[in-house]
Amino acid sequence: MIRTLLGRAGLIAAAAGLVTVISAAPAAAHGADAPDGTDYRTRTTGVAPARPGLEVRVIEAGARLELTNRTGRAIEVIGYSGEPYLRVGPDGVFENSHSPATYLNRTIAGDTALPAEADPAAAPSWKRIDDGTTARWHDQRALWQESAPPAAVRAAPDREHRVRDWTIPLRDGTDPVAIGGTLDWVPPPDAYTWWAVTIVGLLAVGALGLFAATAPAGARALSALGVLLIVGGVLAVGYPVGRELDAGAQGVGGVLVGLLSGQIWSLLTGLGAIAAGWYALSRRPAADFVTALAGACLALFAGASNAAVFANAIAPVPWSPVAARVMVALFLITGAGATAAGVLRLHATSRTTTAAPARTPTP
Repeated sequence: MIRTLLGRAGLIAAAAGLVTVISAAPAAAHGADAPDGTDYRTRTTGVAPARPGLEVRVIEAGARLELTNRTGRAIEVIGYSGEPYLRVGPDGVFENSHSPATYLNRTIAGDTALPAEADPAAAPSWKRIDDGTTARWHDQRALWQESAPPAAVRAAPDREHRVRDWTIPLRDGTDPVAIGGTLDWVPPPDAYTWWAVTIVGLLAVGALGLFAATAPAGARALSALGVLLIVGGVLAVGYPVGRELDAGAQGVGGVLVGLLSGQIWSLLTGLGAIAAGWYALSRRPAADFVTALAGACLALFAGASNAAVFANAIAPVPWSPVAARVMVALFLITGAGATAAGVLRLHATSRTTTAAPARTPTP
C-alpha cells in the first residue's frame, strides 16, 4: 500500500515538475535578485529640499529605490565617489559607464567586477537605458550588506533597532539635492509557529481523501477540495500581482507585462488551481488526479517558493507581512492537502476496482 501511495505521489510530483520546466520563464519585470523576504526595513523620508515633480519610493522590500522625475529638467544621481551615476530627465534615463556604481548596483550584493573603464574621475559617458522618466536601482547606502547583523541587533535581536539614517546625493543642475531615508532592523516572526499551523492545516485538508469517493461524504469532500483550490488559486494570482506592484509596476498594463514576462508560472499556477477547483466541483472524470496535480503546483510554486515570509519580518508585497504569511500558509495548506487527498482517493479507487469480483458468464 505504501509503495503504491509513494508511486502515485511521485507521478504527481513528476508531472508538476515537467509543467514547471515547460512553463517557467526568467524574472524580468522585477529585479532578478529581488528578495522573497528580509528583516531590514528601508524607508525614504523624501527629497530635500523638495522638488515638485520629483518623487522617490522604496520598492522590492527595500532592495531598490525608484526615482520618478516629472520636473522637466534632468536630475543626476551621484555615485559612491561623488561622480555622476544616473541622469533622469525628459529625454530618458541614462547611466554613466565610467561610474563604478553603474556596475556595483547591478546586483543587490554589489559584487560585480569593475571593468577598466570604471573611473569616477573620468568625464561622464552617458548611455541611455530607458526612454521613460523613472529609474530603479540598488543602492548600497540604503542597504545592509554584511552577512551578520549589527552588534546592537546581536545583543538584543527581539527588539527593533535603527541601523542608520542614509542619504543619497542628487544634483538638479548646479543645485545639490538629497534623498533621505532610514534603515531599521525588525525582529523576524516565529517561523516554527507558522510551519506548525501550516502542517496541521494541510493534514486536515489531506484527511478529506479518507472519505470513500463513492459515498455521499466523498462527494462532499471533493467539492470542498474544489472550493479550496478556487480560493487558493485566486489568492495565488493576487500574490504575484502584489509583488509586481511592490516592484514598481504602474497601472494594469504594467502589472500584466510584469506577470507575463517575469512571473508567468506564478500566474499559471493560480489559474490552474482555479480550473482544477471547477473541475472538482463538476465531478469530472480524473478529477482526483487533476486535484492532486494542481495542489502540488500550488504548494510548490505559490507556497514553498514564497515561504521565506515565515522567517522574515518584511515581505515583498504592498500589504502587511502578516497577511502575506497567511496567504502563503493557505497556499501550502490547500496545495499539499489537496495533493494528499487526491492521492488517497486515487489509491482507494484503484483498490475498489481491483477488488471488484469478476462476473461469471451466464450459460
